[in-house]
This record gives sequence, C-alpha cells and structure tokens, in this order.
Amino acid sequence: MAYQGAAPIPAFQSRPAKQEFNGDGSTTTFTLNRTVRAEDIIVSVDGVVQESTDSYTVPDGTTLTFSAAPSSGTGNIFVMYMGTSMGSVAPAAENKGNFKAGGMFRTNAQTLNDDVTILATENANVTGPLTVATGVTLTVNSGGTLVTL
Repeated sequence: MAYQGAAPIPAFQSRPAKQEFNGDGSTTTFTLNRTVRAEDIIVSVDGVVQESTDSYTVPDGTTLTFSAAPSSGTGNIFVMYMGTSMGSVAPAAENKGNFKAGGMFRTNAQTLNDDVTILATENANVTGPLTVATGVTLTVNSGGTLVTL
C-alpha cells in the first residue's frame, strides 16, 4: 500500500518504561515518576492485571490510588507505562471560532483592526460585511485570493 511521508516504524524503538512498588497491606497510594492518565498505564498486583475503573485511579496524574490496599510483597505492584499525557493544547482565542445554537452558526468580528497580508500561496474567506479600520492595511498579494461571503 502506498503512503506519504516517513516509512512506518516496523517495531518498537524502545521498551515501554515500568515502575515497581512494594505493597505492605495497608498503603493505598503510590507516587508515579511521570504524569499519566489511568488509561495510559497497565497495573498488575501479584501478577493480576487490575481494571482501572474498579481497582485504581490516578486522580492528579502522578498518584496511583488503589481502592483497596495491595497485599504485602517485594515488587508485587508493577506499573507499565503505555503512553504519557503531554498536557493539553489550547488554541488561541482567535482560532477557536465563535459558535451559537449548538454549533449551527459561526460568528465573527466585522472590523479588521490589525494589518493583514494574504500571501500569493493562500486563499482566505471572510463573512461580511467587513470594515477595515482607519490606518489598517489589508493586502492581497498577486496570486492570493480573498473571498467575502
């Protein structure tokens, strides 16, 4: 099958990270060495894989909290990191869009207050009417397109 871009990686480049804890029969919280969501890890206690919704949570990203204390044993709690949370990305306010009626209508400003250039390699559209403020320049380079709807 054809593809664009870099060739797919044929195998894991490195083994996923892991962390082990010693249960004592009474401790229910353990500190993880990276920030994750509950679905980013596989947790095993005494060789039995635990279900995140029933057996444990990760309420703040770094605290593994069990619903019941794991049994006592050296290295009997095993955490395999399958992925990590890198945080969230919030687009700039001007890139989010303004919506009404559950997304049916998108609204936009009517006045351009900053200089803007539409490059020769770009197409742009604006829903009008559009007013260009005094002292502000709107430039559409040759080959560029600006459409007012």
